[in-house]
Amino acid sequence: MADAELVKKMLREVLQANPAGVSLSRLTAQYKALTQEHIPHRLLGHDQLEGLLASMPSVVRTERPRGGETAYFAAASGETKVAKVVARQRSSKRTGPAHLVNTQMRVKPAVPLILNGRPPSARRSGVVFRRKVKKRRKTVRRERHHGGRHMLQTRALKASNVTPSWWCRLNLDLICVSSAPSSPNEGGRLKAGGTQQVQAHLKEILAKYSNGFWASKLPHTYKELYQQELPAGVLQDLEAWTHICTVERPCSSNRSELLLYPAKEPITPTPPPSSSSSSSPPSSPPSSPATPLRRRLEELLQKYPSGLWTHALPKLFKDTYKTKLPGHILENLELLSTFCTIDYPMPDNPKRAILYRRSSGGGGGGGGREDPRRQGSAPGEEQEGKQREEQREAGRSRLSGQASPPPPPPLLIPREEYPSVLVVEASNTNTVLLRYIGEGYSLAQESMEDEMRECYGSSSSSCSAPAVGQLAAVLAEEEEEVLRAQVCEVMGDKVKVFYVDHGFSEVISKTKVFELHKKFSKLPFQATKCQLAGLEPFSQEPLVLKTFEAMAGGKILLAEILERGPVPLIVLYDTSQDDDVNINAACLKALRDKTLASPLQVCVYTNVVVSSVCSDGTLYCQPPSRGLTLLTETLERTEAYLHSQVTSDFLVSRPFCGKRCLARYKGKWSRVEITNLHGSRVLDLLFVDLGVQASVEVFELREIPPQFLRDLTTIPPQAVRCRLAELDLGLGAWSPEAVQWLRERALSSPSCSIKVAKVDGAKRCVHVHLFTDKSSTDNEHSLNRQMLQSQLFRQQPDHPAMSCDIDIPNSNLANTAALIPPLTIFSSGSNMDASISPNCSSSPPGSNMDAYVSVACHPGHFVLQPWGELYKLVALMGEMILHYNQTEDPPMQVEKHHIYAAKVENNWHRVLVKSVLTNGLVSVYELDYGRHELVGRALLRTLTPEFRRLPFQGVTAQLAGVRPRQWSEEASIVFRNHVEKRPLVAQLESVTEAACAWDRRLSVYLVDTSREESDVWVHDIMTEVAEDLASAP
Repeated sequence: MADAELVKKMLREVLQANPAGVSLSRLTAQYKALTQEHIPHRLLGHDQLEGLLASMPSVVRTERPRGGETAYFAAASGETKVAKVVARQRSSKRTGPAHLVNTQMRVKPAVPLILNGRPPSARRSGVVFRRKVKKRRKTVRRERHHGGRHMLQTRALKASNVTPSWWCRLNLDLICVSSAPSSPNEGGRLKAGGTQQVQAHLKEILAKYSNGFWASKLPHTYKELYQQELPAGVLQDLEAWTHICTVERPCSSNRSELLLYPAKEPITPTPPPSSSSSSSPPSSPPSSPATPLRRRLEELLQKYPSGLWTHALPKLFKDTYKTKLPGHILENLELLSTFCTIDYPMPDNPKRAILYRRSSGGGGGGGGREDPRRQGSAPGEEQEGKQREEQREAGRSRLSGQASPPPPPPLLIPREEYPSVLVVEASNTNTVLLRYIGEGYSLAQESMEDEMRECYGSSSSSCSAPAVGQLAAVLAEEEEEVLRAQVCEVMGDKVKVFYVDHGFSEVISKTKVFELHKKFSKLPFQATKCQLAGLEPFSQEPLVLKTFEAMAGGKILLAEILERGPVPLIVLYDTSQDDDVNINAACLKALRDKTLASPLQVCVYTNVVVSSVCSDGTLYCQPPSRGLTLLTETLERTEAYLHSQVTSDFLVSRPFCGKRCLARYKGKWSRVEITNLHGSRVLDLLFVDLGVQASVEVFELREIPPQFLRDLTTIPPQAVRCRLAELDLGLGAWSPEAVQWLRERALSSPSCSIKVAKVDGAKRCVHVHLFTDKSSTDNEHSLNRQMLQSQLFRQQPDHPAMSCDIDIPNSNLANTAALIPPLTIFSSGSNMDASISPNCSSSPPGSNMDAYVSVACHPGHFVLQPWGELYKLVALMGEMILHYNQTEDPPMQVEKHHIYAAKVENNWHRVLVKSVLTNGLVSVYELDYGRHELVGRALLRTLTPEFRRLPFQGVTAQLAGVRPRQWSEEASIVFRNHVEKRPLVAQLESVTEAACAWDRRLSVYLVDTSREESDVWVHDIMTEVAEDLASAP
C-alpha cells in the first residue's frame, strides 16, 4: 500500500513550486521527475487521478477558470492571490476551452552541451555560464581556460545572502541560468584629447588578451593597469572603434555582454598576377588555394555553419563537384587559414580537425573578413534586429495617422530552446498564428487584461469615432473581457476589429470600442506568425492543413526553434502522449497515397526481399507492389539527376527531427527520416523503405530535388514490419546467436517467400512464416520451425553467471584505470594545474572549477563534470556513435569490473560493469555521467583504445560545510533542485584518494553565482534545511 502522507508531501512540494497553478499533465510529469514514480492513485483507492486530488482538500485546490483548463494549486489561506491559467483560446471559429497538454519536452539531447555554431575554442573563450566565484572574506583568483591560454579574473567576495524561507526557492522546472550585465561605466567622462590615449591603452590590453576579453571586466582591468578610471562612454563607443577592437555579442544568457578581440588586420589589395615568375616575394606566407578551388571550399563551409570535419572533406568534395580534392590541401591545412578557421577538438589527434567558414562582408575596418569566433552569434543578432525594425515599420504602417497611443514594442522570440506555444490557427503552414506561453508573454498578457477589465468599467465612455488602423480597447462579444484590438473596418454602427493578442477578427458594436490608454500599449502584440519546417512546398495542401488543425489547433505545444527571424522556422511537438509526436512529420504523412501501400493479407507472397533483421527478432520485408515499382523508378531517376549535377545546392545544412531527405545505402540513394540529433554533426536516421536504422554524419545527406519531391513524399514506406509466427515465446530480447542465425539466412537470400499467419493492425505488425526455399511453403520447412527445433531459444539455467561471482583483484583494477589518463579539473590561484591522480596532494584547498552537476542524489553523493571539458566529451560521443552504430561485433563474454562501451538511450557511453545478471541484463556505471543503468548484454562493445584517451569526466563528490548525516527525502529534493543539471562553481576542500578514478571522492563547496547581487553557497541552504526539519514536530 502506498504511503498516503508521503504522496501528500510530494504533491505539496510540486504545487508550492508552481504558485501560478499547474495543469494535470504537468503535475504528473513533475511528480515523476521528483520521485521517479507515477502518482499512485489506484493504490490509494481511486480509479482516476482527479478523484485522488479531490480527496485532498488540505493539499490541493482546484480551479477551472472561465474558458480555461483545470488548474491545481497548493491549498493556502484566502489571502493568497492565484494567477489564472495561462493561455485562453478565443476564436470566432472555435468555442470552448483550449486543450492544455503536457509541455515537458522529452526529446532532448543526451548531453548538456552541444557543439553548435562556433568552434570549441570560441566556446571556451565565451563561456556560456560565466562563473564569478567569491570566497568568503577574501578575494579568490580564478583561472579560466581561454582559447588555449589562461585568463585571470579577480573579483571581490559578494555577501552570501541566503533567503531564510528556503521552501520558496524550490523550483521544479528545468532552470535556465541567466546572468545580469555588469555596470557599464564607472569612471569620469572622456576628456577632449584623451581619446587617443584611451585607445592606445585598449590596444595594449587586447594585445595581451588576444583570444578575447569580456567588456564587463574592462573597467577593473583598466584601473588596475593604468591607475585611473575608465572614462564613461567608452563601452558604448567600442563597436564604433573598429580600428581598435572587434566586438562580439556571444550567444549566451546575457545578450548585453560583449566580447572584445584585437582589430583585424586590413587586407591590402593583391595586384594581378604577372607573367614573370620573379614577381612573388620570397618571404610571402603559404599561398591559399586557387580561386575556383577556394570558391568551392567556401561553398561547402557555408553549407555547414556548425563546422565541417576534415576527414569528411575529400568524399564530400568528390560527391559534390565530381572531382578529387587535391591531396596537398589536407596535408597542409594552413593553406585554408585565409578564409576559414581550423580547430583541433582532439589535441592528441591532429588529423581530426574542424573547419569553420569566415563570413565575408564589408564591415568597417574588417577588410572584408569576420572573426570566425563570432560565427553563429552574429546571425541571431542581425535577425533579431531585423525583426525589431520590420515589426516597428509594420506598426507604423498600421497606425498611420494615429498620434496616440504609440505603437507597442516588437515581440521578441523567447530565448529558450523549446518554448511553449498556443496554436491559434493556420491558413497555411508558412504563416501559422500562435502565442508564446510563459513569463513575459501569456502571463504578462493575462495581468494586463485583468487591469484593462478593472480600468474600463461601467463608467468608461466608448470611442466616438473609431478610425481604420486605430488601436483600441474592445469589450469582447462572447466573454466579458476587455481586449486590445485594431480597427479593420467601420460599417455604420458596427466595427470589424482584429484582436492583436489573440489572432482573430470579430464584428462588434461601436459602443464596445474604447480609447486605449497609453499604459496598455507597452506590451508587444502577443499573436505572432511562424513557419513549419519541412512543409514549405506543401504549405497550402488541404490534407496538410486539415491534419494540422486536428492535431494542433487550440493546443499548447512545444516549439523547437530552428531559425530565428521575423517569421521563425519551427518544429512543433505534442508531448501529451506516451511518445512525443512530431506535428510537422505527421502533417507530411497525410500526403501519402494509401493505394500505393503494401497491405498484406492472409495468403502467400513470393519474390519478397528481407531488408532488415533487428536485434529483437523483428524483420522488415519488401513484398512486390505497385508502390515499390514506382519508388524504384523514381529513385533511379533521382540518382541519375544528382549524378549529373555539379552543385552544393542539395547539401543538407539544417537537419531536424522528422526531416525527409536522401542518404546512401549500399551505394544508392534511398529515402530516410531523421530520428535523432547528436549535436550538429552526427544524427540517427531510418531508411523508411528498408527498416534499417543508422547513424551518419550530416554531410552524407542530400535534399530531395524539387521535381521528385512530391512523388517521393506521396509514396508510402515500402518496408513492412513482420514477426516470425510461433516464435513469440515471451523470453524477452533474442540472444545474439539467434539474431545472427536469422540474418545469415534471410538477408543472404535474394528472394524469399512469406505466408501471412496474422495481421496485427493495432501494433502495425504482420506475423509470418518465412521460407528461403521457393519450392515449398509448408510450415515444417519454414525458418520458424528450424529455429524452434534448434537450441537457439533454449532458456539459460537459473543460476548466477560466473562473472557475477568473480572479483577482479585491486591490482588489475589499478592497471585498468592506468589506461585512462588522469582528469585535470581544478586550478589554483597560483595559475597552476593540479591533476586529480592517485598522488594528487598538490591540489590546495580553495582551488576552483566551473562544473556541471550531472547527477545529485543528496549532499553526500553527487557527480561533477568539468565544464571546460564537456565539448571534448560531446566530440568523443559523436565518434562512438558513428563507430559502434556502423559495426556489428560478435557476442562476447562480459566480465565484472571491466570497462566497455554500452548503448544507453541511443547514445554510446563508457561504462564500468558492476554485475552481470542472469536474465541477460548487465548493471553498468556511466563513467562520464555518474549514472547507474541496466542494459542488455548485446548492447555492450569493447572500448577501443581511441576512446580511452579522454579522461573519464564524471567525478564523485560530497558537499563540504555540512555534517554527514542520513539525509531525508525532503532535504534531498531541495538539494537536487538547487544543483542537478546546473552549472555551478565547485571549490575544493579535500580529496579522498583511491586506486581507481571512479572510486576517488572530492569534498567541495558548491556556489551558485547566477545572481548578480549575491552568491548562493549551497551548504548554507542545506544547513538551514536540516535545522528546519530537525525542529519540525
